[in-house]
Amino acid sequence: MGNMSKIALFMKAAAVGLTYLVLSHAAWAQSASADDTARFLAGMDVAAESPLAKFARDPGWQQHARYFDSAWKQLERRQLSKIRPWTEQNLKQRQPTLFYMFSGPDFLYADAFFPGASTYVLAGLEPVGPLPEITERTRHSLSSLRASLNTVLNYSFFITAEMRGRLSASQLSGTLPILYVFLARAGKTIREVSLVSIDKDGLVQAPGAKGAPGVKIVFAGGDGVSRTLYYFRTDLSDGGVRQSGFLQFCEKLGAGDALLKSASYLMHSEGFSKVRQFVLDRSRTIVQDDSGIPLRSFKLEQWELRPYGTYVGPIAIFGGRGEAKLRELFRKSNPPKLDFGVGYRWRGWRGHDSNLLIAVKKTPPTASQ
Repeated sequence: MGNMSKIALFMKAAAVGLTYLVLSHAAWAQSASADDTARFLAGMDVAAESPLAKFARDPGWQQHARYFDSAWKQLERRQLSKIRPWTEQNLKQRQPTLFYMFSGPDFLYADAFFPGASTYVLAGLEPVGPLPEITERTRHSLSSLRASLNTVLNYSFFITAEMRGRLSASQLSGTLPILYVFLARAGKTIREVSLVSIDKDGLVQAPGAKGAPGVKIVFAGGDGVSRTLYYFRTDLSDGGVRQSGFLQFCEKLGAGDALLKSASYLMHSEGFSKVRQFVLDRSRTIVQDDSGIPLRSFKLEQWELRPYGTYVGPIAIFGGRGEAKLRELFRKSNPPKLDFGVGYRWRGWRGHDSNLLIAVKKTPPTASQ
């Protein structure tokens, strides 16, 4: 056989082999479910028949799993096990929809404070990213995932720029890997994941529509009831929401509750008046720390205000955002203390300097009253 014939046969064999590898990889990737992937990223066991089981035998993944086991054990002890009874005692009437503005991918605290919601709407500037896929390359990005979660696990909030920088430099980019970890560690089973976007009228479209890009995740907890989590990347300033269709989407969900935590005092500014007014108009109950809606925006004839913890003013980076009226409310109310830390003044986990405000919309009087 001549050299040219040998080369031709070699090239043909190589092409066949490459095609086989591509097809095999595609079939493998399709068989790794979103729930499998979430459990793997969260350092939790996957089923023996899962295509990810072979990666779970890797010493690097086992170290990753030990890290998350330890981190979640500590988080449960100092935070979550205390937030749940606080929520049960103080949030008696909850709506099926939760609006969590300026949240980033923080499903962790959305679930802790509002575990019974059927629809969660989260929003922030962090990109959604592609659907996570575990391969030989991405499994080596687990250290970046751990690092990006460090502040929220220890302090209760994300440092957005730090998180964005770590994840954008790794194979596991965007917020989806973090959402997957939180869902898995919260005991949820992911049933369906789809990338979406919303148009200017607030209608959910396929990815690429001119509006806010996002993700829709259908999941279930231990009760087996299907719930939906939306995360949208959107600018929540007045100029941003005018273009994105995000608030129009939220309006279609009707009344809900709201969570505002570590929100950078943005709604103290007139540049965020639209999202502030939306939360005030559409919420039945608002749970927030002092970085959320300023006290002056609550009309006392419409809202019952219940403070908790201690108000000592903003941390230095947000100097000038202190509120004399809020300080007076806390002084006069002698509020119950918090036994968990939350927000920028987390103080480790003891909650000595943390504050929360529950604002409950008063029932309007009937015609006969």
